[in-house]
Amino acid sequence: MKRYILDSCSQSVAVVEEHSVVVVARTTEAHSDVKVSWLPRTLKDFILPAGFPGSVSDDYLEYMILQFPTNVTGWICHTLVTSSLLKAVGVTSVSGTAAAASTAAIRWVLKDGLGALGRLFIGGRFGTLFDDDPKQWRMYADFLGSAGSIFELATQLYPSYFLPLASVGNLAKALARGFKDPSFRVIQNHFAISGNLGEVAAKEEVWEVAAQLLGLTIGILFLGTPELATPYPMLVISWLSLRLLHLWLRYQSLMTLKFCTINLKRARILVKSHMLLSIVPGCAECNKEENILIHQSFVKPQILFGSSLSEIIGVKGSVNELKALLELYDGEDYILSMSHRQSVEELKILVSFKVGATSVTVLRSMWQAYWLLEHWEGSNNAFHQLAESLSEVQERFDDFLKKLVDAGWDVKQINIKVPKEFIMYVQNAIECSSAS
Repeated sequence: MKRYILDSCSQSVAVVEEHSVVVVARTTEAHSDVKVSWLPRTLKDFILPAGFPGSVSDDYLEYMILQFPTNVTGWICHTLVTSSLLKAVGVTSVSGTAAAASTAAIRWVLKDGLGALGRLFIGGRFGTLFDDDPKQWRMYADFLGSAGSIFELATQLYPSYFLPLASVGNLAKALARGFKDPSFRVIQNHFAISGNLGEVAAKEEVWEVAAQLLGLTIGILFLGTPELATPYPMLVISWLSLRLLHLWLRYQSLMTLKFCTINLKRARILVKSHMLLSIVPGCAECNKEENILIHQSFVKPQILFGSSLSEIIGVKGSVNELKALLELYDGEDYILSMSHRQSVEELKILVSFKVGATSVTVLRSMWQAYWLLEHWEGSNNAFHQLAESLSEVQERFDDFLKKLVDAGWDVKQINIKVPKEFIMYVQNAIECSSAS
């Protein structure tokens, strides 16, 4: 946190200390019934959580049905890649069997050890990301896993480079697992609306193992067909086809999820709809519109949350303008400004947060940003437009929150973090005495 003291007499701003502050909020999920009367009771009890459908969220079954073929294709791909790895290390050679096995073991341990560094890095560096957008990170995990498989497939072409190729491949897969596991835990928690997370996880294992066994069986049958498995081009084509199918099925399964939490992507959809149409979409409609492939930093318009006040000073150009900006936002827990650009396409919104800012503060600043961008008239009267947009926020934001509640969103627990960098404390210096 930075403490800024505004001297009303000299019209200067001083920075006197620095700390760090972070504010975090979470959300809960909604639920609707799913009926599976066609499923035999014995099978239902075996593969589904007790109390289904009332014990899980309404999108659980559709997701698991699509996950099953997704996992089947994944395990088929795994068997094909494993065959390339074993051939590359010479396990099938007739002579030197013991030496080949020892070499294979050493190389396998080395590549697994290097790959474990990836999981260590993900867990330590990106642990706070997964609650915000688990669907996105689960999809990215499969993209990374696919990239790792490409390196492993290449080992059969370049067996002398087995260690570097297999290590890079395993590193990519370890990174993928680092994204996958925590993301899926968030998804499982979304399903477990009855506090039955352990059972939901256990039943997911039933689906996973069944898919694994079926996938391995199909993969073994494929490898047992020499005219299909022996030619390397046929192996690569088969893997590529199955991997594309796998990625498509993963995307479809993730798109069935209906989170009633508000993250930054869904917040953009909700804010824009209310600002333009004075309505907000429900959970199902908003999740369907959400783009899970693109990262938040590439979403337009560009809103830079957590900008420093020094960046805003650079944009505003003078301490006098900064003083006017601080006075304008005196009653808010944030300060919003924008880069000086003539066209709205080039405009960047800068938001700096004060001590006491919450997730609702982020929503509030986003609403103002969208109104400002929609009504942008150029930089000649920028301060007037800031004041007008802030007035609109103060007039309409309460209606936005009310309509969120009416649409089924929980505004008390919003899954948006206030950026911990550059949280600031602004206070006025003691006024100077008037001249006698």
